[in-house]
Amino acid sequence: MELHDFFFTLAVMLIAARLFSESAARFGIPAVIGELTAGILIGPSILGWVAPDTTMRLLAEIGIILLLFEVGMDTDLSRLARSGGKPYAVALTGFLLPFGIGYSVSAHLLGLDVLTSLFIGGTLTATSIGITVRVLNDLGKRQSDEAQIVVGAAVLDDILGVMALAFLYQLVIAQQASFTVLGEVGLYILLFMVLTPMVAKLASMLIERLDQHAATPGLLLTMALSLILIFSWLAHVVGAPEIMGGFAAGLAFSQHFGFKLWMGRSSALEFKPSPKLAHRLEEQVRPLIHAFSPMFFVMVGVSLNLRSVNWGSVFVWKLAALLLIVAVVGKLAAGFCIREPRHHQIAIGLSMIPRGEVGLIFSQLGYSQGILNSEMYAALLIVIALTTLAPPFLLKWFYNR
Repeated sequence: MELHDFFFTLAVMLIAARLFSESAARFGIPAVIGELTAGILIGPSILGWVAPDTTMRLLAEIGIILLLFEVGMDTDLSRLARSGGKPYAVALTGFLLPFGIGYSVSAHLLGLDVLTSLFIGGTLTATSIGITVRVLNDLGKRQSDEAQIVVGAAVLDDILGVMALAFLYQLVIAQQASFTVLGEVGLYILLFMVLTPMVAKLASMLIERLDQHAATPGLLLTMALSLILIFSWLAHVVGAPEIMGGFAAGLAFSQHFGFKLWMGRSSALEFKPSPKLAHRLEEQVRPLIHAFSPMFFVMVGVSLNLRSVNWGSVFVWKLAALLLIVAVVGKLAAGFCIREPRHHQIAIGLSMIPRGEVGLIFSQLGYSQGILNSEMYAALLIVIALTTLAPPFLLKWFYNR
């Protein structure tokens, strides 16, 4: 993209995101719906002003990584730990049910081949943590008990989704899948999520010390952003989604996160949370999050090319209807697999439904490799679009009740 075209496209995306999010908020609609609608309007689906360009995708990725950094800063691990195995149960149910039922419907009911059925099932497993968190934030529910379970479950769901994608990618490229490689990827991701917040915590203490003696302004923000980017790169290196790096760095700067290193039987080195540092950093990062995170949601809308859907095909609508039922019921059931008040169960189930960018990655890989034909890809686009756009309305209606 030429530099002047980049400037114009960026301006169009930012203006459209702001206009539509403001309009949506004034009508009592979650702002994220306005941003997704803006992407559909200016993207290939309607006006065609913006294409899913690599440069814009990079800016969108920065936006979602910063948003997950904020989520990490707001996450209270002790509160999450009190949930016990609930996030794990929600994540596993929300992963296995859509995958299993989606595969069965595709293979046995529609007679599709095994690899195609696996890709369709994999697409239905996704949960877009970015969209889920943004909706809960728009509704003022991000600090609720059910939101803590949803955040933990969505992070785990993302990890399971990446492992499934790695497995299917091996299947496509090498025509065989190695469970040894899958196990290694899982182990690397697990070690990354356990060790990274601790390492980042040590780095945050050093950054706080440097900031106290800084001769020029902006050191805290610059060093914190550098840490986010480094850990996002490390996440990619070990096979995890880049957004996990932002989440891990956010945990380290959280006013709730601390840990002890046992030096012997009776002595321990304690690393305490720093609420003052967390508050200062949050004030400095928030304007960047407000500027960049809408880019991500606009790009999700831009990536939904609804012109590619053959609206007159009976097979497309039949497949889309079946998969939509599987996609909604599979995730909604995840909320009911744990012991919580009924209204918490429904809120958790609804929060796990959005597919967003993760579902698009699955479907686009299958389509680009010739595993999904144009009609199957179109049906999945319909399912992804509806499961991305509907949950914010459903959650708002549910909480208003």
